[in-house]
Amino acid sequence: MTQQEVFNRAVWLEHAGRTTVTSGTKSKSLPCFPILRSSFSVSGVKKAVLRVVGLGFFHCFINGKRVGDDLFLPLSTDFEPRPNFPTEEILSGHRLYVPEYDVTGLLADGLNTLAVHFGGGWYTFEDAKYGDPKVIWRLFGETSEGREFDFASSENDRIGDSFVKDRYFPKFEAQDFLDDAPEALLPDFDDSAWKRAKISPAPETEYLFSDCPADRVCERLSPRCIDRSSAEATYDCGKNTTGYPVLKLRARRGEKIEVRFSEELEPDGTINARHGYGQSFTVVSDGSERTVKPQFTWFGFRYFSVTGFADVECVEVVRCGVEIAAGFESDSELLNWIHDTYLNTQLTNMHAGIPSDCPHIERRGYTGDGQLTCHAAMDMLNAKEFYKKWIYDIIDCQDKLTGHVQYTAPYTRCGGGPGGWGCAIVEVPYQYYMHYGDDSVLYDAYPGMLRYFDYLEAHSDGKLVVSDKKGEWCLGDWCPPIQVVLPAPFVNNYFYVKSLLRAITIAKRIGREDDVPELERRAAERKAAVVSAYYNSWDGNFVGNLQGANAFAVDIGLGDDRTYKNLAARYKALGRYDTGIFGTDVVTRVLFEHGDGRTALGLLLSGHPTSFDGMRRAGATTLWEYWPGSLCDRSHNHPMFGAVSAYLYDYLLGIRAKDGSAAYREVEIAPVLADGLDRVCGWRMLPGGKISVSMEKDSEKVSFAVTIPPRQSAVFSFGGKTHPLSRAKTCSPSRCKTLSVFERGKSENQKSVRRQSRAGERSFLCL
Repeated sequence: MTQQEVFNRAVWLEHAGRTTVTSGTKSKSLPCFPILRSSFSVSGVKKAVLRVVGLGFFHCFINGKRVGDDLFLPLSTDFEPRPNFPTEEILSGHRLYVPEYDVTGLLADGLNTLAVHFGGGWYTFEDAKYGDPKVIWRLFGETSEGREFDFASSENDRIGDSFVKDRYFPKFEAQDFLDDAPEALLPDFDDSAWKRAKISPAPETEYLFSDCPADRVCERLSPRCIDRSSAEATYDCGKNTTGYPVLKLRARRGEKIEVRFSEELEPDGTINARHGYGQSFTVVSDGSERTVKPQFTWFGFRYFSVTGFADVECVEVVRCGVEIAAGFESDSELLNWIHDTYLNTQLTNMHAGIPSDCPHIERRGYTGDGQLTCHAAMDMLNAKEFYKKWIYDIIDCQDKLTGHVQYTAPYTRCGGGPGGWGCAIVEVPYQYYMHYGDDSVLYDAYPGMLRYFDYLEAHSDGKLVVSDKKGEWCLGDWCPPIQVVLPAPFVNNYFYVKSLLRAITIAKRIGREDDVPELERRAAERKAAVVSAYYNSWDGNFVGNLQGANAFAVDIGLGDDRTYKNLAARYKALGRYDTGIFGTDVVTRVLFEHGDGRTALGLLLSGHPTSFDGMRRAGATTLWEYWPGSLCDRSHNHPMFGAVSAYLYDYLLGIRAKDGSAAYREVEIAPVLADGLDRVCGWRMLPGGKISVSMEKDSEKVSFAVTIPPRQSAVFSFGGKTHPLSRAKTCSPSRCKTLSVFERGKSENQKSVRRQSRAGERSFLCL
């Protein structure tokens, strides 16, 4: 849609001047954080709709009351073209998602006041700037008498500076109430001394609406004060989170309050600056007792200190408002920790419509991290609209000239590689379709997939992907406990082949069968190149069977019988991961797929210092960017290694779609047993309804209980036998008896399933 179609006669507005701030001996001119005010008269409102965008982020008020409870809108996108950014590339698309609100209940008969506080955010972020703060709004509707009204932003609107004075989006926000106060957001504020707003150039973009859930306050924590002196108090939230503390000021006029954040503490109990990444929030008091919190940023932290006279009322946990759609519990404390910690990590990395790498240092939507974890996230969250939005970010960030897919979506300068990152343009739409059954993204992303394949062809030598865009990184795997051993071309060709195989499935689904022979030819050619360069025929290994090399090969159909046997034997003996972010996921999945649940579980539950247990014993409540004890220690809130959480559902519970079935229209419940795990239960909310599975075993037998929705097609598979649950007849509980026993270590003795009908569901107990 065009601007006129969405906003009619409204115009974009900006502040007429700029604010100069001084830090130490340096001064810099920054866009201010303006407040725009407008008044209009209307009576007898029957229906009123507000469309408003303030760039970067905004808060809108009508008659002093906040419009909605959304935070950090508009959703982050590649808003409009930026000159020479990225260098020598032209991104494929630009979009702006317009928030829309029903504001009928906020309007009064007579004079009304609208105020918008805006600025900051990704749009004005200095490292990847689109432009200075600007705002546009339109309020329209109908009165009870049937008259239509339509008010819009114009040069008659007043604009002035606000109490937010400075910020660097990933690190800090500064507020000063000496000159400007929140009263400017109230209807009776006198804005006659303010200047008229200035018309701002409109973004060159496509205007759209989106159902992607915005950020909001999802939880309120009561942090515990763990240390207090006369000048400073230190608090513990109990877990790593995202958001900010809400402070009640007690300071005198001109006094400063400073909040510093960190993921960790020093041994003496003070804030660990290295794991704080420079995050801070400062306020200069005007002497009045008021409640304050950041307006245009969030922080990633567990601990924070407050210097100055202020009380902490609570910590508001802020993240995207996606709902949790799964649950898992077992008799393994560590396995439960992996599940819950990944979930907390993923949720705290969902902001402004982006699945980020970390919520503090970079906050970017890395295509590598995002494609790696999207399966687990879609398993565990109701994230359909969230990932649909991000898929179009990936499509938008593809270079029109070469087909190159950026390392982040929306694009911000960063590093990555030509396989595990760029192939997100294939993997994320594929997983989205398989989880939700919406094939529209396949149609829209498929042309870009083919263009990216041509890009990989152009950056190959000897049919191996050996380079990426000039001057950029060319990673293969990333973040193993020691230096990366796997050659980048080996890993990048793996991703290329895997994506080609995905594309073959997609082509058949969307009526592009004519493309299949070429895709198959390329896949065969690339597989042969991997075998020629990296396979040892004398022992069946790829790259010495190090850092998951054999798993990468087996996953795309390479090697012989020895290749997988060597893989399983190595990790059974090693008893821990030696892999990076991609290898950890591939090794775990390949082991489970081949029925080696015991070995896969052994890796997940390893007590080695370089392990999930190492993170847990270090007190982690979100997953780390690097394994403990490895060559680097950086962010303690990165979801990458949590991709394996998907397999708790896919294999331990066994809730999987049958081959070729999208949106779980047909389900196969096929649990993989593993020694060391005697009880596991969980549920998932699928498109067809809720499925729950539980397993218990003892020295004599293993028992399963399964509940499926009324119209769900499902089968239960175990011990080489399959039971068609969906076609089973029901009987009354009083007539049902235990009819079968699976004895451990023996074949199935009897073959039947207990069935009962309960509250519109169908429950099956397999003993």
